[in-house]
Amino acid sequence: MSAIKRLHAIDGLSSAERGAAIALGNFDGVHQGHQAVLDAARASAAALNAPLGAAVFHPHPRRFFQPNTQPFRIMSNETRARVLAELGVDVIYEIPFDRDLSLKDDRAFVRDVLHDALGVKSVAIGFDYRFGKDRVGDADSLTRLGREAGFDVSVTRPVERDGAKCSSTAIRTALEHGDIDAATALLTRPWLVDGIVERGDQRGRTIGFPTANVGLGVHIRPRFGVYAVKARIDGEGDWLSGVANVGKRPTFDGAVERIEAHLFDFSGDLYGRHVEIAFRAFLRDERKFDGVDALKTQIAKDADAARAALAAG
Repeated sequence: MSAIKRLHAIDGLSSAERGAAIALGNFDGVHQGHQAVLDAARASAAALNAPLGAAVFHPHPRRFFQPNTQPFRIMSNETRARVLAELGVDVIYEIPFDRDLSLKDDRAFVRDVLHDALGVKSVAIGFDYRFGKDRVGDADSLTRLGREAGFDVSVTRPVERDGAKCSSTAIRTALEHGDIDAATALLTRPWLVDGIVERGDQRGRTIGFPTANVGLGVHIRPRFGVYAVKARIDGEGDWLSGVANVGKRPTFDGAVERIEAHLFDFSGDLYGRHVEIAFRAFLRDERKFDGVDALKTQIAKDADAARAALAAG
């Protein structure tokens, strides 16, 4: 896998950075529907002998318009970049979403961003893509405006699973219900949270279950509870098996939502290191226990259940 180029601004790009065949969208999750858009862009890139690009927005438009909304992202920007690189994307245009951009209508967006700034060779979008001020632009207008600007537009059909459209909304709903199997199927890979291991209360090590504590950050809050997980440290090496609690630790009257992951057969200092935690199975809801001894007994049972779930695939 070659290194992917991430461009955080689109003004004054060099000729080498312009002229890609792009997939356009937010690609939160890079799920099956997104992959269909990327496939269309890839075909155009091959036909035009152009780089394959993905154009996304930062911050996410939903965060721009609703700054106080609850965390909703399926993946971080870093995870998205890694997955897009694995799918062969050469460059990510992280288009700054600001007031100026929010006020552009569909024609201005095509002219100023796609044509003048990016110099795109072609654009691929999903069938329901909307853009421009008040979401005035759609697949038909982009196709028409792209033709005027000198590039072709590919519009992909919806991807369905079990009769329902594959979407980021469907994945968020699955995670909120703890339906890890459904989320995994829609994503085509386990859902994961990545972040820096923080120093916690260090209670886990005193009861024989040291944990890596990772904040949920921008990620959607899944159903609070205990999960069988796999974890990778600093983006390299083997994926390690473990069990994780997601929530607020009610036994200790916790207030901050986070992941506490106990990794089997691992010893070492993880503080300050980057960890990816992949969710493989939901085991039980989070609950409050009558003291540390009861919690310790339950964690041992959870660890056995996680090992069994991971062994079952």
